[in-house]
Amino acid sequence: MRTALSQTARALVAHERGILVLDEGMRTCNRRFREVGVPETAEARRAYREWIVATPGLANSLNATILGEETVHQSTRDGIGFCAALSRAGIIPGIAADLGAAELPLQAAEQVATGLDGLHRRLFLHAHLGARFAAWRSFFLIGDGLPSPGCVAMNAYALARFAAASQADGLVPVLGAEVLTDGDHPLDVCAVVTEQVLRALLHQLGVQGVELGALVLTVTMVLPGERCARRESTEQVASATVQCLRNTVPEAVTGIAFLSGNQGSLLASTRLNAIAQRYRQRVPWPMTFAFSQALLHHAFDLWRGRVEAVPAAQEALAHRARCNQLACRGSYAIDEERAHGWRAAGALS
Repeated sequence: MRTALSQTARALVAHERGILVLDEGMRTCNRRFREVGVPETAEARRAYREWIVATPGLANSLNATILGEETVHQSTRDGIGFCAALSRAGIIPGIAADLGAAELPLQAAEQVATGLDGLHRRLFLHAHLGARFAAWRSFFLIGDGLPSPGCVAMNAYALARFAAASQADGLVPVLGAEVLTDGDHPLDVCAVVTEQVLRALLHQLGVQGVELGALVLTVTMVLPGERCARRESTEQVASATVQCLRNTVPEAVTGIAFLSGNQGSLLASTRLNAIAQRYRQRVPWPMTFAFSQALLHHAFDLWRGRVEAVPAAQEALAHRARCNQLACRGSYAIDEERAHGWRAAGALS
């Protein structure tokens, strides 16, 4: 069992190919539909996900896709389940296993991810539907006294419980620790908090006997808050991010996948490229990307529910995936964007 899990975990981060995070819930998806006038129906959501899953050549740049609870039960118009359709295309399907966040008792500003109750049953069902890995993500807010020790401890415990259950049920755990960029904190404060979160998580993984060689960590880059007056250079972000990982993540961990957070598409690619250029040969783990809106935003804007726009949207998605694969190799260049309608000026702010 452990050998098979380790093989799958390595496949998730191999060949500088990334992970598409397609796990947005019904409420989030409907909000985006409402903004562009797309009907807020299950069929509209299914059709949207189908053209994403069917994007030609996506497996050339992506290893895996994380599906949400609704999506994993949906099928193409031909009746092929999305997990099966992804597998046929050479992309590993996975499931977002947490059930969202709830307020942390006595800490109204903070949240803890939920879903441990009934987790084994859900993991068994998702594996039966074709999922080969499961994801769980926790969020940490930086502020006055935040994140609190209780928030860090509770989320680290839940992530490790989930990881142990996933491995016991034959699924690779993909563990997300997302330090949010809300606020005005500087880069060095984000670095301290990120290390704090990762140390707590790695401690709990050890306590609960989780196999580090059969999991993937998804983490945010070390970034200043969105309202921070001091804007750090791309090189400073890359250096702080990798130093944080070196200080906390053991060599045994299979791989690291960076979350885009609220970074724009081009900025996320540029920072990923800087990390790879300077450090990919100097760290013990493969590093790749696990992006959602940084891959899908432009494609969604082109689509807007129009069937005739699907080919253009698919090309935009394939292009962003290719750009981020190049970034993982340290060979991405912003000039490549102009042929696809991107304006480089101002795009990296």
